[in-house]
Amino acid sequence: MGNLHTMRALLVVNPVATTTSARTRDVLTHALANDLELEVAVTECRGHARQLARQAVEQGSVEVVIALGGDGTVNEVVNGLLHHGPGPDRLPRLAVLPGGSTNVFARALGLPNDAVEATGALLDALHLRRDRTIGLGLAAGTPGTADAEVPRRWFTFCAGFGFDAGVVGLVEQQRESGKRSTHALYLRQALRQFVRDPRRTHGSITLERPGEEPVEHLVLSIVCNTAPWTYLGSRPVYAAPGASFDTALDVLALSRLSSAALTRYGTQLLRSTPERGPHGKHVSALHDVTHFTLHSQVPLPFQLDGDHLGLRSSVNFTGVRRALRVIV
Repeated sequence: MGNLHTMRALLVVNPVATTTSARTRDVLTHALANDLELEVAVTECRGHARQLARQAVEQGSVEVVIALGGDGTVNEVVNGLLHHGPGPDRLPRLAVLPGGSTNVFARALGLPNDAVEATGALLDALHLRRDRTIGLGLAAGTPGTADAEVPRRWFTFCAGFGFDAGVVGLVEQQRESGKRSTHALYLRQALRQFVRDPRRTHGSITLERPGEEPVEHLVLSIVCNTAPWTYLGSRPVYAAPGASFDTALDVLALSRLSSAALTRYGTQLLRSTPERGPHGKHVSALHDVTHFTLHSQVPLPFQLDGDHLGLRSSVNFTGVRRALRVIV
């Protein structure tokens, strides 16, 4: 990796990230600039972080790209780095400093959830030349369907199709109207989605994978690339406890979401552990799946890494092992 003072790094800063003030960002930038040959780029709009990371790859100008922001910023940077696909020898490494409301990806990597502490941990990892190669998920349109032309997109920790993606969409609407992203907000929107979802007891989703019987009439499907799935404050929540950056993808799917089922599975999620997630007769759980497709008879909400991407009727998923090097 060479001397840190000559290591070229790009710091991509989301200035509207939830939990870092301008002053904190200045402190972090100065700390990094003391040890690295640092270029700082502040994002100006949605999609800008992706563009900056793509330029860094194409110009070969930096050895590491550091994302300072929430999971959405990280997702954009990853998609920029992997615009031309994985290639560990020529890609800059990724580093992450948590600045969002939840920071699932950074925390799943074992980083502190405080941006200042995480900066210290990052500099230690750089000095020790410590990194790891992780797998990622890739979602793409399904050939021969209305979504065939939808651009493919990488995700770092989760995707959702159906009920949970609808909740993410409602939360985004609330945030755009000025509400803060809190766990109470998520719980309120989950209840709101439950009341307004006509398909919660007769699901329209089918999961298909090569050589296996299809799993039909699903109400929601959560795709995990790591565990935990999310955090409620400091508490990790495990939808698919076996999911890992070292394997392909895990899926948790539910075929029924009555009031009783919502209470049961919601309680199981809140009490979930690294050993046990939701379980029961309406639960389908798949581990380490490389290729599968989710279809729906009607277009349903779709989200990747907590970013609502509108309605889809079919999505192809691939678990790509060893896709990206991350400094941890």
